[in-house]
Amino acid sequence: MTVPPEELELAAAFPPAERDRWRELVKGVLRKSGAASEDTPLDEIEGLLTRESYDGVSAAPLYTRDDTVPGRPGLAPYLRTVRPEGEGLAGWDVRQRQVHPDPAAAREAILADLENGATSVWLGLGEPGPPVESLPEVLRGVHLDLAPLVLDAGARTAEAAEALLRLITERGQAGEPTGGLGADPLGLRARTGEPAPIEGPGGAAELAVRCAREFPGLRAITIDATAYHDAGGGDAEELGAAVAAGVAYLRALTAAGLGLDEAFGQLEFRLAVNADQFSSIAKLRAARRLWARVAEVCGAGGDDAAGRRAARLHAVTSSAMMTRRDPWVNMLRTTVAAFAAGVGGADAVTVQPFDVRLGLPDDFARRIARNTQTLLLEESSLARVVDPAGGSWYVERLTEETAQAAWAWFTEIEKAGGLAAALDSGLVAGRLAATWERRRKDLARRKAPLTGVSEFPDLAEKLPERAPAPEPAPAGGGLPVVRYAQDFEALRDRSDAHAEATGARPKVYLATLGPIAVHTARASFAANLFQAGGIETVSGDPEGFAASGATVACLCSSDKLYGEQAEDAARTLKESGAVKVWLAGKGTFEGVDAHVFAGCDAVAVLETTLDDLGVNR
Repeated sequence: MTVPPEELELAAAFPPAERDRWRELVKGVLRKSGAASEDTPLDEIEGLLTRESYDGVSAAPLYTRDDTVPGRPGLAPYLRTVRPEGEGLAGWDVRQRQVHPDPAAAREAILADLENGATSVWLGLGEPGPPVESLPEVLRGVHLDLAPLVLDAGARTAEAAEALLRLITERGQAGEPTGGLGADPLGLRARTGEPAPIEGPGGAAELAVRCAREFPGLRAITIDATAYHDAGGGDAEELGAAVAAGVAYLRALTAAGLGLDEAFGQLEFRLAVNADQFSSIAKLRAARRLWARVAEVCGAGGDDAAGRRAARLHAVTSSAMMTRRDPWVNMLRTTVAAFAAGVGGADAVTVQPFDVRLGLPDDFARRIARNTQTLLLEESSLARVVDPAGGSWYVERLTEETAQAAWAWFTEIEKAGGLAAALDSGLVAGRLAATWERRRKDLARRKAPLTGVSEFPDLAEKLPERAPAPEPAPAGGGLPVVRYAQDFEALRDRSDAHAEATGARPKVYLATLGPIAVHTARASFAANLFQAGGIETVSGDPEGFAASGATVACLCSSDKLYGEQAEDAARTLKESGAVKVWLAGKGTFEGVDAHVFAGCDAVAVLETTLDDLGVNR
């Protein structure tokens, strides 16, 4: 018997699944772990497994077709990107960043990038990049009508923009230059605390009018929301601030004489993507959803077949997630982040080189960064699918909740008088600081692990040597810049300084009780924890402590053997000169001073241990 295709259903041979039946099965599992009891109502089961992001967006354990958010490719609210349907999609713009302070080296690197996979350039000028005055030299040989250029000149944006527009005019190239001038007075205010002009001579609005009238391929304004991410903010907070900045610029641009569509066409958003691929995918989809809502509220009705009002998104792999220790792992982090950017529908993507925390990236690191995107585009064919995450009930709901949380934050900023006023009053800084403290606690407790830093560190690693990168000017009254690994890396720095001064690393003795099969799990856990602070570990029975040269010990065994031997072992260790005795696990025993266990504050443990070992701060 032939069944028409329209009557075929997935899993049609199975009885329909019921949510309450699923809850009953999950409840049985949770009862075994102690997370639920016989009296726990079924409608509370999902709440026990629901988790919230740092800015309040929930992740539930189960999603259904009810969580689907409708939308078609190329149409508002642009959840499913603005690319056309069909085969042969062009993919995204591979945008490589260049900040080498030497103009000749910067020019050489730009040409190498463009010859080997990059399709556009993100050029930092002034501090920390090459001087603004050197722009003609830096761009010598670069065809601006073929390779889009986006400037990033901070306080010197007006000078850099004038230099670029003059260069374009002098060259008189046949094609129309594309890219952007990178004007972002509100972003500069967020980073430095210094006000910059939006309106008036040399302001962002004047540059936008000039681009719209004379250089239609250029966008004058880049809304760089990575400042809020770098200050420790969550996805919704980054998006809310970005939308607030965009609305402020729309007001200024329309007041300067641009039409609404012209004003929308002068803006590009820059957002961070990190190794949490689903939140990053949802962030980019939510950004387009939010900006479509702004267009609707602004009254930008009518046909928008060209997608002029859709948010143009430049995704940058997160600076906050990059580590100085075990930098090779950064390749994996940026690959996941770049994948999320592509799946989320970014128009341009920048992958930061893995050695960016060590100084100026070398040619190899820049090549890996370019090839990461080339692999995703050419070998993985990521761009040949419109919105690969579309239809995933989890991603659809995560997108919607991220957008709702961001919109609530945006409206709070607007009620405070707009983004400039919210920055000046401390509203933004206070909100981001609170979010960072929540994340920082999870990092310290290793609930948010950092491979190669807080987990599985390599004390014998030899870091690649790089030329020092110029330090940007102090932030002054701007938002702080945080790094997820900063607390653990500071502990490693203390250990390195001690090793250089004394010839040996600080050491903790792991006093193991019982056979190997009994103590291995906790001994491995303790070794991993102490090594995250740059502390070497040696192990043996308690009697071997005296000959180890250590002054701090940690007991490692099973709960059963602790009950039988922990107090005697602790006494032996103290009599052998131990100034402190830790125990891997929990339980109160005479002679044991403190405990290490899964979920403990590892940073506090390591700081205390380094102090006990006499390591200078």
